Amino acid sequence: MHDPWIHWINPVRALAVEASERILAIYATAFDVIAKEDNSPLTAADLASHQTIVAGLRELTPDIPVLSEESAALPFAERQFWRRYWLVDPLDGTKEFVKRTGEFTVNIALIDDHQPVLGLVRVPVTGLCYFAALGHGAFREDPGQPPQPIAVKPLQPGQPVRVVGSKSHGGPGLQKFVAALGPHQLVTIGSSLKLCQVAEGAADVYPRMGLTSEWDTAAAQAVVEVAGGQVVSAATGQPLRYNTRDSLLNPYFIVYGDASRDWLCYVPHED
Repeated sequence: MHDPWIHWINPVRALAVEASERILAIYATAFDVIAKEDNSPLTAADLASHQTIVAGLRELTPDIPVLSEESAALPFAERQFWRRYWLVDPLDGTKEFVKRTGEFTVNIALIDDHQPVLGLVRVPVTGLCYFAALGHGAFREDPGQPPQPIAVKPLQPGQPVRVVGSKSHGGPGLQKFVAALGPHQLVTIGSSLKLCQVAEGAADVYPRMGLTSEWDTAAAQAVVEVAGGQVVSAATGQPLRYNTRDSLLNPYFIVYGDASRDWLCYVPHED
């Protein structure tokens, strides 16, 4: 008996392509940017992608609720009973979209018992797509190429640790972490692509000492975990879990591929 989400991978991939096309149609114009209540930017592209994905998921799985960044006002009293639900960030990296760096993604995840079991991260500008499902494998798909399996890589003895960090949200926590780490190379990238870099073995660790929301990480966490890596709380070392409390904010976290090193020992402690 296959888990049902195995059959949902291809329809979700097609849905991400459709959402990407809606985003790119707006990216090509002089779009307006409005500030949301928390002052983060929102564009017509976020909303077009949201509408496309939510409509597609409701058609694919009418019985499974959908929580999207653009519908996040749903109270915990309502969603606390969900055992399985879709968690969507229709446009992750809106700041990168507004700056036109191209480093923004469409993120779609399926959460089952608080764990991401299916995840897809697609880059509209390049067509690069990462996707994974528990029991199926993790893959990188380049435009016009068949998907290739990906896996985390062990640390290379004598080589500097390859660190990825946030382009728009670096901050002192990241600087303290890498200073404690010793020899390293730091690359900064926007959006959830940082987690995917660890998943495919292009980076060793991604420390996030700043705020993120559950829809920012869920899809890429599925890719990392299926590829053999970990996404854990920087405070406890436990895997990030979803829809467990009222707040949709994640704790600070660390993403790593090689578990033989104690990554938590580099986490800066608040004075």
